[in-house]
Amino acid sequence: MQFIEPDGSVHHGSEAVFLSLSRNPEFHWLLDVYPVFPPFAHLTEWGYRFVARHRPFFSWCTKLLWGRHVEPPSHVFVRRSFLSCLGIIYLIAFVSLWVQIGGLIGHNGIAPVADTMGELKQAVEAAHIGASRYYRIPTLCWLSSSDAFLNAQCVAGVVLAVFVMIGIAPAPCLFLLWVIYLSLCSVSEPFLNFQWDGLLLETGFLAIFFAPWQWLPKHPMREEPPSRLALWLLRWLLFKLMFCSGCVKLTSGDPTWRNLTALNYHFETQPLPTWIGWYAHHFPTWVHKSDTVAMFVIEIGIPFLIFLPRRPRQLACLAFLALQFFILLTGNYCFFNLLTMVLCLTLLDDAALQKCLPEKWCRCPDVSAPKKLSPLQIARGVLLIPVVAIVVLTSLVQFLDMFHRGIRLPGKLITVERLVAPLRTFNGYGLFQVMTTTRPEIIVEGSNDGKNWLAYEFKYKAGNLKRRPGFVAPHQPRLDWQMWFAALGDYQHNPWFVNFCARLLQGSPQVLDLMAQNPFPEKPPKYIRAVVYEYRFTDSATQKRTGEWWRREPIGMYMPVISLPTDPGGPSGGPARSKSVTLRMRVVPRQRGCFLFPYPDRFPARLRNRHPFP
Repeated sequence: MQFIEPDGSVHHGSEAVFLSLSRNPEFHWLLDVYPVFPPFAHLTEWGYRFVARHRPFFSWCTKLLWGRHVEPPSHVFVRRSFLSCLGIIYLIAFVSLWVQIGGLIGHNGIAPVADTMGELKQAVEAAHIGASRYYRIPTLCWLSSSDAFLNAQCVAGVVLAVFVMIGIAPAPCLFLLWVIYLSLCSVSEPFLNFQWDGLLLETGFLAIFFAPWQWLPKHPMREEPPSRLALWLLRWLLFKLMFCSGCVKLTSGDPTWRNLTALNYHFETQPLPTWIGWYAHHFPTWVHKSDTVAMFVIEIGIPFLIFLPRRPRQLACLAFLALQFFILLTGNYCFFNLLTMVLCLTLLDDAALQKCLPEKWCRCPDVSAPKKLSPLQIARGVLLIPVVAIVVLTSLVQFLDMFHRGIRLPGKLITVERLVAPLRTFNGYGLFQVMTTTRPEIIVEGSNDGKNWLAYEFKYKAGNLKRRPGFVAPHQPRLDWQMWFAALGDYQHNPWFVNFCARLLQGSPQVLDLMAQNPFPEKPPKYIRAVVYEYRFTDSATQKRTGEWWRREPIGMYMPVISLPTDPGGPSGGPARSKSVTLRMRVVPRQRGCFLFPYPDRFPARLRNRHPFP
């Protein structure tokens, strides 16, 4: 390279490169460093000569890593696609919750918000906590806990999600969506305590800084360029999600992951399998082991390609999409797989989207000409600094907890973790850390005489042996999901389950709407019990002969017989009453404190006893 000044002076080598780049203010610092720091000048000149002597090799590397497009990448179409898809995910999440919210946390639901807020208000008043209560428990339900207000939050979420999809005030709408979803998550445990709820909160929060600051939709060519720092925060989130999901399976010490037999059980024991999962379960063992190896490669090795140039990032995108598509086919994980696919869009650039966009949009914006930063862009950059610091510190804590369990962390790191914990936005991830090798299923039964029992049928979870496992994602039947987790424990540690059975005894219409079949349509039963069975997939021959997709064996009683106190006698009308659990008319209160932390089962033990609430 030769650079000729207007006065005729000639520069060559790396100095000529820096003189050319100095026409763009973003790279002027290179020319400023070159004359005042000789080691930098000697190193860059040596690098220039080395590349010049090996041009064919470096040309091949350039094509391998960057492809045909070596110009500075633009991401305005990537951002538009990402935000539109994120709006769809928010829409799915709010609609899915809206149709269930009355039965889950409504006035006649399983875990009424009114009871939750009543306990919280008593706790904060006893602890003399003032305005900080709104940060410790960030929910709009401090204003009202009525069913109408819960539905209003869901309606607002649906409307705001549509605005984000079409590009109306995306940044303010994303902020409000984050606030509303956080509000519902804070008071909806255990039903909104899943990892994808935290992933949606974290993605939605980072998207606020990635979105353009505008009120009305614009053509992407006329929008301000997206923040590179916000883009890399989203890429880091994808890296953390995939890498941690792979590492926790190995660091947990679970032998099924280490000997590559986990998929022998996974398709059968996952919460809501599909009929494709039934067929996948019957693949040969070597296929399962090969798929497990491929999964580890994609989740542990491929994420590092995110930090390489465009071609390796595109390869990572394809690998992640293939993994999520396979999971989506074999199991129902609500919007989790779709949300992960949306995050994969951040690995692309506008040039990679040209083939998928309309022809009139195929021209990428000119990013070579420097543009003056607007005041809003400057303000966004300033706000991003503490966000980056929090992401780095919380990620450090999460990686240390994953690789060095029990390590004593510095007090400042613990303080940062405690401060951001109520926001449920900076999370660690890792699904199926320990593989379940059996499938216990709870069957809830009702009776009017204590002798003849009829089973309640759920809409999606395993129950009827002849009902084929179906597709329900991206909708999440949260009660069906919680029943899977409840079966892994006992009813004493799942107070919501006792509440659920009490609502069945009361004949709550909102709760019954969550069920597929009510065996007592005219009048609620007098008694409820829960029996646990071990479910397994049938083989192909049995399925063809009997039409049954499941087979089951009884394990025992999950919860003894319960009844409302209005019945004077026991299940058999006499002494057997001592064997039943009698409920009060009001729903059994939930364990105090279970709603204070975003993930109680995974919250660090060193912090559990440091919360000011009882």
